[in-house]
Amino acid sequence: MKTLLSIFFALLFSLSTFAQISESEATALKDFYTATQGDNWTQKWDLTKEASDYDGVTIENGHVTEIRMLFNNVSGSLPASLSALTELKVLELSFNKLSGPIPATFGDFKKLELLALNGNSISGSIPQSIVNLDNLKQFHVSSNKLTGELPVELGRLTKLEVFNVFDNNLSGALPIELASNRNLKEFMAVSYTHLTLPTKR
Repeated sequence: MKTLLSIFFALLFSLSTFAQISESEATALKDFYTATQGDNWTQKWDLTKEASDYDGVTIENGHVTEIRMLFNNVSGSLPASLSALTELKVLELSFNKLSGPIPATFGDFKKLELLALNGNSISGSIPQSIVNLDNLKQFHVSSNKLTGELPVELGRLTKLEVFNVFDNNLSGALPIELASNRNLKEFMAVSYTHLTLPTKR
């Protein structure tokens, strides 16, 4: 009987810990913490507390809407499961020690307005799925190890205001579609890359 009661209260405590957000979002935060070696972060999360108590996490109406963790010794690779945060508007992870690719599942962040991964060691190409981020206003991935060409369909991102990809190993022509974006205010791409000016089609 005591064992059953112990299990019951343990489950009750676990559920109450993440009562503010859904189970899928709670799992996504745990995956992120584990995959990026959270125990070594400068500002760690106490996973026994509610997600609203996590440093750098903003919750609105029962959903995670922002993760801001600059200069926090976040390392390892970004987990694909992070895309379960369907209401996320801000993902700011600049100046950490992240490596590996940008997960293709990041294209599922339908409400994302700011994606900032500057100053890490992220490699691979910019995934094609990024062009699905219809609400994206700022895209910052400078000073990484990204390679390959930029997705041609970037012109779809009509709300884009800042496009920052300099100091990588990107190649090919800059998508001419970006030139038709009247909202674009800052375009930082050429320095330390192999990108070329677009040709007319």
